[in-house]
Amino acid sequence: MIEFQQLRKVYESGGQQVAALNGIDLKINKGEIFGVIGFSGAGKSSLIRCVNLLERPTSGHVIVDGHDLTSLSVKEVRKVKKNIGMIFQHFNLLNSKTVFANVAMPLTLVNTPKEQIKKRVEELLEFVGLADKADNYPDQLSGGQKQRIGIARALATQPSILLCDEATSALDPQTTSSILQLLKKINKEYNITILIITHEMSVIREICDRVAVIEAGKIIEEGTVFDVFSSPTTSTARNFVSTVMNDQLPESIKELIQQHAGMQKIFRINFVGNKAGQPLLSEISKKFDIHINVLFGNITELQGTPFGNLIVEFQGDEKEIARTLTYIQEKDISIKEVNEHAS
Repeated sequence: MIEFQQLRKVYESGGQQVAALNGIDLKINKGEIFGVIGFSGAGKSSLIRCVNLLERPTSGHVIVDGHDLTSLSVKEVRKVKKNIGMIFQHFNLLNSKTVFANVAMPLTLVNTPKEQIKKRVEELLEFVGLADKADNYPDQLSGGQKQRIGIARALATQPSILLCDEATSALDPQTTSSILQLLKKINKEYNITILIITHEMSVIREICDRVAVIEAGKIIEEGTVFDVFSSPTTSTARNFVSTVMNDQLPESIKELIQQHAGMQKIFRINFVGNKAGQPLLSEISKKFDIHINVLFGNITELQGTPFGNLIVEFQGDEKEIARTLTYIQEKDISIKEVNEHAS
């Protein structure tokens, strides 16, 4: 559906060349919701703007629905772009025009008959829950309502792809959640492929099927939301995951562990799926001659699958602790010693 092949985008700044994108290889499948997350300056805005050629790549290929946009004529690109809708962080509505006129704009520009415009706009306003706001102006709307109008406008030409450029960054958490639910509805009911860029891991967790982490113009990690959240492999991904997973030890517990360094063993145990409901600690406390102290723990849900995170202290003979670890690993449960007793 969308594929980037060795994509590079270089800007001129102060007489120097700055590579915003430096060899991106990425594929977004038809019908999925795909998120790209990164810090400011990582290259995510340049990436999404290359999909509809708001930014023309310096080199490499952008393939949309089998068409390499970088090799098409202006007329051919215009035709492909009709299948790509886009919503923005700051809505980009025309304040001098009514809600109806804003949503109708993409259709008006291609000389769509008035009756078709009326039917399509009314249908979209009903879909986004703002049928009663057709005659209002953007200044009369809340931020969430403005974004819903932006979404309706993006859907006017019945696109197969929807690009979301930090679409919820200007909204409060409750409004953000309602917009994300609307995007899920669009994906499900219209089978529209959605590409989201964001710096908010909570957005990725709530809505995306797969995610890529971008840093310094390169994709450094990619996978399903479950895989990246449960087992991030890069420090940047771990930092993003920690903002929503609450899997870090409180500072007071870290200090307590450091005070007793060398006197105990600290482990992180991860439970996936139905294993999260198993009475593991009860089993091993009865089976092995060790003492168990639970330092931290929680259970969350990732893409409908329970994921448990537990940090425990084992006290006892080293051989007995080793037997305990073997027993846990044989149950196909992940357990790792916490480095330096302070992770």
